[in-house]
Amino acid sequence: MCLILIAYRTEPRYQLVVAANRDEFFRRPTAPADYWADATQILGGRDLEKGGTWMGVTRDGRWAAITNYRDGTVVSPGAKSRGDLVAGFLRKPAASGTYADSVRNSSAEYASFNLVVGDLKQLHYYSSKERATKALGPGLYGLSNGLLDTPWPKVERGKTALRHALATKREPDDLVDDLLTVLADRTIAPDDALPRTGIAPDWERRLSAAFISAPGYGTRASTVLLLTGDGEIYFRERSFDDQSQVIEDRRFRFVPG
Repeated sequence: MCLILIAYRTEPRYQLVVAANRDEFFRRPTAPADYWADATQILGGRDLEKGGTWMGVTRDGRWAAITNYRDGTVVSPGAKSRGDLVAGFLRKPAASGTYADSVRNSSAEYASFNLVVGDLKQLHYYSSKERATKALGPGLYGLSNGLLDTPWPKVERGKTALRHALATKREPDDLVDDLLTVLADRTIAPDDALPRTGIAPDWERRLSAAFISAPGYGTRASTVLLLTGDGEIYFRERSFDDQSQVIEDRRFRFVPG
């Protein structure tokens, strides 16, 4: 994922709201969201090159998502796939804090990343740049390719839009639709607001949008996860081709157990 917006226990109607975009090269083979044949408790898309995932949820209500930490000055040849970190949590019946702490021991084996892991009781964030786990309390959070809540333009726009969506869309399906619209925002940030991450300025501009469309690279999936106050999970994922056209729109709904 390259944008993750989270509302965690901010209101009784929804215990958790996550809206996220996965940005990736289109040449990388990918399977759309579904239950995994070799781990049937996991629901999510799948990277067919390395076998991991960028975001997923389990039948017992544990979930995880990851972004890379962008630093164009650092090269990480031979690094492991960061998607393994998400899949590792979803495959094991571990509490989110315990798993996030365990990642510290192996984080140097991966290119820089931000990992968010949650279960029905708690939510944790781990950054390989900070090498620290943070327990997240009730609140609204945004994460792109910097650290948690780094005020990049698309993070700030996304958090504002998420707050507005929660205030105006009460039914789950309506909220999901609204959040997919938030994730489709192609607004490019002005040059004076662009982050400086060590990549070329034209790519900083392209990557400043929530929804990215660039030659060979872009937003390949938009995912919304809801955990309602009644304990029901809604999971919806749209997949896109290299022309930014929807090629899959998958919906799932279940009660964790």
